[in-house]
Amino acid sequence: MKTLLNRFRASFGWVYFIARRFAKVDGSGRTAVSSFLSSLGICFGTMTLIVTVSVMNGFQTGFIESILEISSAHIRAAAVNGGHERDMRFEQSVRALPEIAAAVPFYEAQGLLGSGGRQAAALIRAVPDTVCDMDAGFAREVRMVSGSFSIAEPNTIVLGWELARSLGVYPGQRVDLFALSGGADAELFSADRMCLVTGLFQSGYGEINSSFAFVSLETGEALFGSGAPVRYNIKLHRAEQDIAVIGKLAAQFPDMSFESWRSYNRAFFGALRIEKNMLLLLVLLIFIVVGVNIYNSMRRMVYERREEIAVLSALGGSPRDIHVIFIVRGVLTGLCGALPGLALGLLICVQMESVFMLLSRLSYWAQFFFCMLVSPEQAVWVQENPMFQVYAQIPARPVPGEILMITILGIFSALAASWAASRRVLELRVAEVLHDD
Repeated sequence: MKTLLNRFRASFGWVYFIARRFAKVDGSGRTAVSSFLSSLGICFGTMTLIVTVSVMNGFQTGFIESILEISSAHIRAAAVNGGHERDMRFEQSVRALPEIAAAVPFYEAQGLLGSGGRQAAALIRAVPDTVCDMDAGFAREVRMVSGSFSIAEPNTIVLGWELARSLGVYPGQRVDLFALSGGADAELFSADRMCLVTGLFQSGYGEINSSFAFVSLETGEALFGSGAPVRYNIKLHRAEQDIAVIGKLAAQFPDMSFESWRSYNRAFFGALRIEKNMLLLLVLLIFIVVGVNIYNSMRRMVYERREEIAVLSALGGSPRDIHVIFIVRGVLTGLCGALPGLALGLLICVQMESVFMLLSRLSYWAQFFFCMLVSPEQAVWVQENPMFQVYAQIPARPVPGEILMITILGIFSALAASWAASRRVLELRVAEVLHDD
Protein backbone atom coordinates (compact mmCIF):
# COMPACT_ATOMS: atom_id res chain seq x y z
CA MET A 1 0.00 0.00 0.00
CA LYS A 2 2.82 2.36 0.88
CA THR A 3 4.57 1.56 -2.40
CA LEU A 4 1.44 2.38 -4.39
CA LEU A 5 1.06 5.65 -2.49
CA ASN A 6 4.66 6.62 -3.25
CA ARG A 7 4.16 5.83 -6.93
CA PHE A 8 1.04 7.95 -7.03
CA ARG A 9 2.86 10.87 -5.42
CA ALA A 10 5.75 10.52 -7.86
CA SER A 11 3.49 10.42 -10.91
CA PHE A 12 0.91 13.00 -9.83
CA GLY A 13 3.01 15.32 -7.65
CA TRP A 14 4.77 17.08 -10.51
CA VAL A 15 1.49 17.36 -12.43
CA TYR A 16 -0.14 19.17 -9.52
CA PHE A 17 2.97 21.34 -9.08
CA ILE A 18 2.90 22.44 -12.73
CA ALA A 19 -0.85 23.12 -12.55
CA ARG A 20 -0.28 25.41 -9.55
CA ARG A 21 2.62 27.14 -11.32
CA PHE A 22 0.43 27.79 -14.34
CA ALA A 23 -2.17 29.29 -12.01
CA LYS A 24 0.40 31.61 -10.40
CA VAL A 25 1.83 32.72 -13.73
CA ASP A 26 -1.72 33.39 -14.92
CA GLY A 27 -2.42 35.45 -11.81
CA SER A 28 -3.05 38.53 -13.94
CA GLY A 29 -4.33 39.26 -17.38
CA ARG A 30 -7.03 37.79 -19.57
CA THR A 31 -6.59 34.17 -18.48
CA ALA A 32 -6.98 35.10 -14.81
CA VAL A 33 -10.14 37.08 -15.53
CA SER A 34 -11.62 34.17 -17.48
CA SER A 35 -10.80 31.73 -14.68
CA PHE A 36 -12.29 34.06 -12.06
CA LEU A 37 -15.47 34.59 -14.06
CA SER A 38 -15.80 30.84 -14.60
CA SER A 39 -15.51 30.15 -10.87
CA LEU A 40 -17.93 33.00 -10.15
CA GLY A 41 -20.45 31.57 -12.62
CA ILE A 42 -20.25 28.12 -11.01
CA CYS A 43 -20.58 29.73 -7.58
CA PHE A 44 -23.75 31.63 -8.48
CA GLY A 45 -25.11 28.68 -10.44
CA THR A 46 -24.64 26.32 -7.48
CA MET A 47 -26.06 28.85 -5.03
CA THR A 48 -29.08 29.63 -7.22
CA LEU A 49 -29.85 25.97 -7.87
CA ILE A 50 -29.59 25.05 -4.17
CA VAL A 51 -31.86 27.91 -3.10
CA THR A 52 -34.35 27.26 -5.92
CA VAL A 53 -34.61 23.54 -5.23
CA SER A 54 -34.87 24.07 -1.47
CA VAL A 55 -37.63 26.67 -1.81
CA MET A 56 -39.45 24.44 -4.31
CA ASN A 57 -39.16 21.56 -1.83
CA GLY A 58 -40.67 23.83 0.84
CA PHE A 59 -43.56 24.71 -1.47
CA GLN A 60 -44.23 21.15 -2.53
CA THR A 61 -43.75 19.62 0.91
CA GLY A 62 -46.25 22.09 2.38
CA PHE A 63 -48.76 21.19 -0.32
CA ILE A 64 -48.20 17.45 -0.07
CA GLU A 65 -48.33 17.31 3.73
CA SER A 66 -51.54 19.32 3.83
CA ILE A 67 -53.18 17.15 1.16
CA LEU A 68 -52.14 13.87 2.78
CA GLU A 69 -52.96 14.88 6.35
CA ILE A 70 -56.23 16.71 5.67
CA SER A 71 -57.69 15.56 2.37
CA SER A 72 -56.65 12.18 1.00
CA ALA A 73 -54.58 10.45 3.72
CA HIS A 74 -52.18 7.66 2.77
CA ILE A 75 -54.90 5.10 2.15
CA ARG A 76 -58.58 5.71 1.54
CA ALA A 77 -60.97 2.82 2.27
CA ALA A 78 -64.67 2.29 1.58
CA ALA A 79 -67.10 -0.60 1.45
CA VAL A 80 -67.41 -2.18 -1.99
CA ASN A 81 -71.22 -2.04 -1.79
CA GLY A 82 -71.17 1.61 -0.67
CA GLY A 83 -72.22 0.84 2.89
CA HIS A 84 -73.30 3.75 5.06
CA GLU A 85 -72.86 2.11 8.47
CA ARG A 86 -69.57 2.32 10.35
CA ASP A 87 -67.76 -1.02 10.61
CA MET A 88 -66.33 -1.00 14.13
CA ARG A 89 -64.61 -4.34 13.59
CA PHE A 90 -62.76 -2.90 10.59
CA GLU A 91 -61.75 0.23 12.52
CA GLN A 92 -60.40 -1.76 15.46
CA SER A 93 -58.49 -4.18 13.23
CA VAL A 94 -56.91 -1.35 11.24
CA ARG A 95 -55.83 0.58 14.31
CA ALA A 96 -54.24 -2.56 15.74
CA LEU A 97 -51.76 -2.82 12.86
CA PRO A 98 -48.28 -1.50 13.77
CA GLU A 99 -47.93 0.37 10.45
CA ILE A 100 -51.09 2.42 11.07
CA ALA A 101 -50.88 5.82 12.75
CA ALA A 102 -54.59 6.68 12.59
CA ALA A 103 -57.88 5.57 11.02
CA VAL A 104 -60.64 8.16 10.84
CA PRO A 105 -64.17 7.53 9.48
CA PHE A 106 -65.84 10.35 7.57
CA TYR A 107 -68.75 11.35 5.34
CA GLU A 108 -68.48 14.07 2.75
CA ALA A 109 -70.74 15.96 0.37
CA GLN A 110 -70.58 18.88 -2.02
CA GLY A 111 -72.45 21.94 -0.84
CA LEU A 112 -73.29 25.56 -1.57
CA LEU A 113 -72.83 27.76 1.47
CA GLY A 114 -74.28 31.23 1.84
CA SER A 115 -74.29 34.14 4.24
CA GLY A 116 -75.36 37.75 3.87
CA GLY A 117 -76.03 37.44 0.15
CA ARG A 118 -72.71 35.74 -0.60
CA GLN A 119 -72.37 32.15 -1.79
CA ALA A 120 -69.44 29.78 -2.16
CA ALA A 121 -69.07 26.13 -3.10
CA ALA A 122 -67.46 23.87 -0.52
CA LEU A 123 -66.60 20.28 0.28
CA ILE A 124 -68.25 19.54 3.61
CA ARG A 125 -66.65 16.66 5.48
CA ALA A 126 -68.11 15.04 8.58
CA VAL A 127 -65.45 13.71 10.97
CA PRO A 128 -65.44 12.60 14.63
CA ASP A 129 -65.49 15.56 17.00
CA THR A 130 -62.34 14.07 18.60
CA VAL A 131 -60.48 13.90 15.28
CA CYS A 132 -57.64 16.10 16.55
CA ASP A 133 -57.00 13.60 19.34
CA MET A 134 -57.31 10.61 17.00
CA ASP A 135 -55.07 11.99 14.24
CA ALA A 136 -51.95 13.95 15.24
CA GLY A 137 -51.11 14.76 11.60
CA PHE A 138 -54.53 16.30 11.01
CA ALA A 139 -54.22 18.38 14.17
CA ARG A 140 -50.77 19.60 13.08
CA GLU A 141 -51.81 20.70 9.59
CA VAL A 142 -55.16 22.27 10.56
CA ARG A 143 -53.85 25.47 12.10
CA MET A 144 -56.62 27.47 13.74
CA VAL A 145 -56.46 31.21 13.01
CA SER A 146 -59.70 32.12 14.77
CA GLY A 147 -61.94 30.29 17.22
CA SER A 148 -61.34 26.59 17.86
CA PHE A 149 -61.89 23.24 16.18
CA SER A 150 -65.07 22.59 18.16
CA ILE A 151 -67.75 20.58 16.35
CA ALA A 152 -69.15 18.50 19.21
CA GLU A 153 -72.36 20.53 19.39
CA PRO A 154 -75.04 19.82 16.74
CA ASN A 155 -74.99 22.02 13.65
CA THR A 156 -71.56 23.55 14.31
CA ILE A 157 -69.05 23.97 11.51
CA VAL A 158 -65.37 24.87 11.03
CA LEU A 159 -64.46 26.66 7.79
CA GLY A 160 -61.28 27.20 5.85
CA TRP A 161 -59.92 30.72 6.16
CA GLU A 162 -60.33 31.64 2.48
CA LEU A 163 -63.79 30.08 2.35
CA ALA A 164 -64.90 32.12 5.37
CA ARG A 165 -63.40 35.27 3.86
CA SER A 166 -65.32 34.77 0.62
CA LEU A 167 -68.53 34.36 2.65
CA GLY A 168 -67.71 37.23 4.99
CA VAL A 169 -68.28 35.21 8.17
CA TYR A 170 -66.38 34.84 11.44
CA PRO A 171 -66.73 32.57 14.50
CA GLY A 172 -70.07 33.15 16.17
CA GLN A 173 -71.93 33.81 12.91
CA ARG A 174 -74.10 31.37 10.98
CA VAL A 175 -73.92 30.02 7.45
CA ASP A 176 -76.72 28.51 5.43
CA LEU A 177 -76.27 25.25 3.48
CA PHE A 178 -78.42 26.17 0.48
CA ALA A 179 -77.60 23.09 -1.61
CA LEU A 180 -76.15 19.81 -0.44
CA SER A 181 -75.46 16.46 -2.05
CA GLY A 182 -75.85 13.29 -0.02
CA GLY A 183 -78.08 10.26 0.29
CA ALA A 184 -81.41 9.74 -1.43
CA ASP A 185 -83.29 10.95 1.64
CA ALA A 186 -81.37 14.24 1.87
CA GLU A 187 -82.94 17.39 0.42
CA LEU A 188 -80.87 18.88 -2.39
CA PHE A 189 -82.08 22.46 -1.73
CA SER A 190 -83.15 23.87 1.60
CA ALA A 191 -83.23 27.21 3.36
CA ASP A 192 -83.42 25.73 6.87
CA ARG A 193 -79.95 24.16 7.22
CA MET A 194 -78.11 26.68 9.41
CA CYS A 195 -74.75 25.97 11.04
CA LEU A 196 -72.87 27.99 13.63
CA VAL A 197 -69.27 28.81 12.72
CA THR A 198 -67.00 27.91 15.66
CA GLY A 199 -63.56 28.28 14.07
CA LEU A 200 -61.50 29.15 11.00
CA PHE A 201 -58.45 27.11 9.99
CA GLN A 202 -55.57 27.52 7.60
CA SER A 203 -53.34 24.87 5.99
CA GLY A 204 -50.35 24.84 3.67
CA TYR A 205 -52.48 24.34 0.57
CA GLY A 206 -54.71 27.16 -0.65
CA GLU A 207 -57.29 24.89 -2.30
CA ILE A 208 -58.11 23.33 1.08
CA ASN A 209 -58.35 26.76 2.72
CA SER A 210 -60.85 27.94 0.11
CA SER A 211 -63.07 24.87 -0.18
CA PHE A 212 -63.08 22.69 2.97
CA ALA A 213 -65.53 22.75 5.86
CA PHE A 214 -65.81 20.29 8.76
CA VAL A 215 -68.81 19.13 10.80
CA SER A 216 -69.22 16.28 13.27
CA LEU A 217 -70.29 12.76 12.26
CA GLU A 218 -73.64 13.24 13.98
CA THR A 219 -74.27 16.49 12.14
CA GLY A 220 -73.16 14.88 8.90
CA GLU A 221 -75.58 11.99 9.34
CA ALA A 222 -78.42 14.44 9.90
CA LEU A 223 -77.48 16.65 6.95
CA PHE A 224 -76.33 14.10 4.37
CA GLY A 225 -79.05 11.52 5.05
CA SER A 226 -78.81 7.84 5.88
CA GLY A 227 -77.69 6.87 2.39
CA ALA A 228 -74.37 8.72 2.50
CA PRO A 229 -71.50 6.19 2.25
CA VAL A 230 -68.95 6.09 5.03
CA ARG A 231 -65.25 6.19 4.12
CA TYR A 232 -62.04 5.89 6.10
CA ASN A 233 -58.86 7.94 6.00
CA ILE A 234 -55.97 5.70 7.04
CA LYS A 235 -52.63 7.31 8.00
CA LEU A 236 -49.35 5.40 8.03
CA HIS A 237 -46.19 5.99 10.01
CA ARG A 238 -44.28 5.67 6.71
CA ALA A 239 -46.01 6.73 3.51
CA GLU A 240 -43.95 4.37 1.33
CA GLN A 241 -45.54 1.35 3.07
CA ASP A 242 -48.91 2.01 1.41
CA ILE A 243 -48.69 -0.83 -1.15
CA ALA A 244 -47.77 -3.45 1.45
CA VAL A 245 -50.46 -2.30 3.88
CA ILE A 246 -53.12 -2.27 1.14
CA GLY A 247 -52.21 -5.86 0.25
CA LYS A 248 -52.51 -6.90 3.88
CA LEU A 249 -55.85 -5.14 4.39
CA ALA A 250 -57.30 -6.37 1.08
CA ALA A 251 -56.56 -9.97 2.06
CA GLN A 252 -58.15 -9.50 5.48
CA PHE A 253 -61.18 -7.47 4.31
CA PRO A 254 -62.20 -8.53 0.77
CA ASP A 255 -65.45 -6.56 1.00
CA MET A 256 -63.54 -3.26 1.28
CA SER A 257 -61.89 -1.27 -1.51
CA PHE A 258 -58.62 0.60 -0.94
CA GLU A 259 -56.93 3.42 -2.82
CA SER A 260 -53.37 4.65 -2.28
CA TRP A 261 -52.36 8.29 -2.08
CA ARG A 262 -50.17 7.69 -5.14
CA SER A 263 -53.15 7.00 -7.40
CA TYR A 264 -55.59 9.33 -5.68
CA ASN A 265 -53.33 12.37 -6.17
CA ARG A 266 -51.47 11.16 -9.25
CA ALA A 267 -52.34 14.11 -11.49
CA PHE A 268 -51.47 16.76 -8.92
CA PHE A 269 -48.24 15.15 -7.72
CA GLY A 270 -47.23 14.53 -11.34
CA ALA A 271 -47.75 18.22 -12.12
CA LEU A 272 -45.57 19.18 -9.14
CA ARG A 273 -42.84 16.83 -10.33
CA ILE A 274 -42.92 18.25 -13.86
CA GLU A 275 -42.82 21.79 -12.51
CA LYS A 276 -39.77 21.02 -10.41
CA ASN A 277 -37.97 19.23 -13.25
CA MET A 278 -38.60 22.11 -15.67
CA LEU A 279 -37.33 24.61 -13.13
CA LEU A 280 -34.19 22.52 -12.60
CA LEU A 281 -33.68 22.31 -16.35
CA LEU A 282 -33.89 26.08 -16.75
CA VAL A 283 -31.47 26.76 -13.91
CA LEU A 284 -29.06 24.08 -15.21
CA LEU A 285 -28.56 26.27 -18.27
CA ILE A 286 -26.31 28.37 -16.02
CA PHE A 287 -23.86 25.46 -15.82
CA ILE A 288 -23.98 25.00 -19.59
CA VAL A 289 -23.08 28.66 -20.16
CA VAL A 290 -20.28 28.45 -17.59
CA GLY A 291 -19.01 25.22 -19.18
CA VAL A 292 -18.82 26.89 -22.59
CA ASN A 293 -16.87 29.77 -21.04
CA ILE A 294 -14.42 27.36 -19.40
CA TYR A 295 -14.05 25.46 -22.66
CA ASN A 296 -13.14 28.58 -24.62
CA SER A 297 -10.73 29.93 -22.00
CA MET A 298 -9.04 26.53 -21.66
CA ARG A 299 -8.54 26.23 -25.43
CA ARG A 300 -6.93 29.65 -25.46
CA MET A 301 -4.69 28.63 -22.56
CA VAL A 302 -3.58 25.50 -24.40
CA TYR A 303 -2.66 27.60 -27.42
CA GLU A 304 -0.77 30.16 -25.32
CA ARG A 305 1.05 27.39 -23.43
CA ARG A 306 2.14 25.34 -26.41
CA GLU A 307 5.83 26.23 -25.90
CA GLU A 308 5.71 25.15 -22.24
CA ILE A 309 3.86 21.98 -23.28
CA ALA A 310 6.56 21.20 -25.82
CA VAL A 311 9.31 21.69 -23.22
CA LEU A 312 7.50 19.43 -20.73
CA SER A 313 7.17 16.79 -23.43
CA ALA A 314 10.84 17.05 -24.31
CA LEU A 315 11.72 16.56 -20.63
CA GLY A 316 9.78 13.29 -20.54
CA GLY A 317 6.23 14.25 -19.77
CA SER A 318 3.71 12.09 -21.62
CA PRO A 319 0.82 13.74 -23.49
CA ARG A 320 -1.65 12.20 -21.06
CA ASP A 321 0.21 13.59 -18.03
CA ILE A 322 0.21 17.05 -19.61
CA HIS A 323 -3.47 16.61 -20.41
CA VAL A 324 -4.07 15.93 -16.71
CA ILE A 325 -2.43 19.30 -15.85
CA PHE A 326 -5.20 21.20 -17.59
CA ILE A 327 -7.84 18.87 -16.20
CA VAL A 328 -6.56 19.66 -12.69
CA ARG A 329 -6.88 23.37 -13.54
CA GLY A 330 -10.50 22.75 -14.48
CA VAL A 331 -11.20 20.80 -11.28
CA LEU A 332 -9.67 23.61 -9.20
CA THR A 333 -11.85 26.12 -11.04
CA GLY A 334 -14.90 23.99 -10.27
CA LEU A 335 -13.97 23.58 -6.61
CA CYS A 336 -13.32 27.32 -6.19
CA GLY A 337 -16.82 27.97 -7.51
CA ALA A 338 -18.91 25.05 -6.23
CA LEU A 339 -17.78 25.06 -2.59
CA PRO A 340 -18.45 28.80 -1.96
CA GLY A 341 -21.73 28.39 -3.86
CA LEU A 342 -22.65 25.51 -1.56
CA ALA A 343 -21.91 27.58 1.53
CA LEU A 344 -23.82 30.62 0.26
CA GLY A 345 -26.79 28.52 -0.84
CA LEU A 346 -27.13 26.83 2.56
CA LEU A 347 -26.69 30.15 4.35
CA ILE A 348 -29.50 31.73 2.32
CA CYS A 349 -31.72 28.70 2.98
CA VAL A 350 -31.17 29.06 6.73
CA GLN A 351 -31.82 32.82 6.63
CA MET A 352 -34.60 32.71 4.03
CA GLU A 353 -36.97 34.89 6.04
CA SER A 354 -34.32 37.58 6.55
CA VAL A 355 -33.41 37.48 2.84
CA PHE A 356 -37.00 38.02 1.68
CA MET A 357 -37.58 40.79 4.21
CA LEU A 358 -34.38 42.48 2.99
CA LEU A 359 -35.58 42.17 -0.60
CA SER A 360 -38.90 43.65 0.47
CA ARG A 361 -37.20 46.67 2.01
CA LEU A 362 -34.88 47.15 -0.97
CA SER A 363 -37.82 46.93 -3.37
CA TYR A 364 -39.77 49.45 -1.32
CA TRP A 365 -36.94 52.00 -1.14
CA ALA A 366 -36.17 51.59 -4.85
CA GLN A 367 -39.80 52.32 -5.75
CA PHE A 368 -39.90 55.19 -3.28
CA PHE A 369 -36.70 56.71 -4.70
CA PHE A 370 -37.87 56.62 -8.33
CA CYS A 371 -41.31 57.84 -7.34
CA MET A 372 -39.74 60.84 -5.58
CA LEU A 373 -37.76 61.59 -8.75
CA VAL A 374 -40.68 61.29 -11.14
CA SER A 375 -43.81 62.09 -9.14
CA PRO A 376 -43.18 63.11 -5.49
CA GLU A 377 -46.87 63.59 -4.74
CA GLN A 378 -47.50 59.88 -5.42
CA ALA A 379 -44.75 58.67 -3.05
CA VAL A 380 -47.21 58.45 -0.16
CA TRP A 381 -48.95 55.55 -1.92
CA VAL A 382 -45.82 53.43 -2.22
CA GLN A 383 -46.08 50.30 -0.06
CA GLU A 384 -44.08 47.15 0.50
CA ASN A 385 -45.06 44.18 -1.60
CA PRO A 386 -46.98 41.82 0.75
CA MET A 387 -45.97 38.79 -1.34
CA PHE A 388 -42.46 39.02 0.10
CA GLN A 389 -43.92 38.34 3.55
CA VAL A 390 -45.80 35.35 2.16
CA TYR A 391 -42.62 33.97 0.60
CA ALA A 392 -40.71 34.59 3.84
CA GLN A 393 -43.04 32.18 5.66
CA ILE A 394 -42.21 29.31 3.29
CA PRO A 395 -39.53 27.11 4.87
CA ALA A 396 -36.64 26.16 2.60
CA ARG A 397 -36.03 22.42 2.86
CA PRO A 398 -32.63 21.35 1.53
CA VAL A 399 -32.42 17.65 0.71
CA PRO A 400 -28.86 16.34 1.30
CA GLY A 401 -28.91 14.10 -1.78
CA GLU A 402 -30.01 16.95 -4.06
CA ILE A 403 -27.49 19.38 -2.54
CA LEU A 404 -24.67 16.88 -3.07
CA MET A 405 -25.76 16.26 -6.67
CA ILE A 406 -25.83 20.01 -7.44
CA THR A 407 -22.37 20.55 -5.97
CA ILE A 408 -20.91 17.61 -7.89
CA LEU A 409 -22.60 18.88 -11.05
CA GLY A 410 -20.93 22.27 -10.64
CA ILE A 411 -17.52 20.63 -10.32
CA PHE A 412 -18.24 18.19 -13.15
CA SER A 413 -19.21 21.00 -15.56
CA ALA A 414 -15.76 22.54 -15.14
CA LEU A 415 -14.06 19.12 -15.32
CA ALA A 416 -15.87 18.13 -18.52
CA ALA A 417 -15.20 21.48 -20.20
CA SER A 418 -11.48 21.43 -19.34
CA TRP A 419 -11.14 17.80 -20.46
CA ALA A 420 -12.76 18.52 -23.83
CA ALA A 421 -10.83 21.75 -24.42
CA SER A 422 -7.40 20.35 -23.48
CA ARG A 423 -7.62 17.29 -25.74
CA ARG A 424 -5.68 19.37 -28.27
CA VAL A 425 -2.62 18.70 -26.09
CA LEU A 426 -2.60 15.14 -27.37
CA GLU A 427 -2.31 16.42 -30.96
CA LEU A 428 0.70 18.72 -30.45
CA ARG A 429 3.97 17.65 -32.08
CA VAL A 430 6.94 18.69 -30.00
CA ALA A 431 9.34 18.92 -32.88
CA GLU A 432 7.03 21.20 -34.87
CA VAL A 433 6.49 23.58 -31.93
CA LEU A 434 10.20 23.82 -31.04
CA HIS A 435 11.19 24.11 -34.72
CA ASP A 436 8.91 27.09 -35.16
CA ASP A 437 10.44 28.78 -32.12
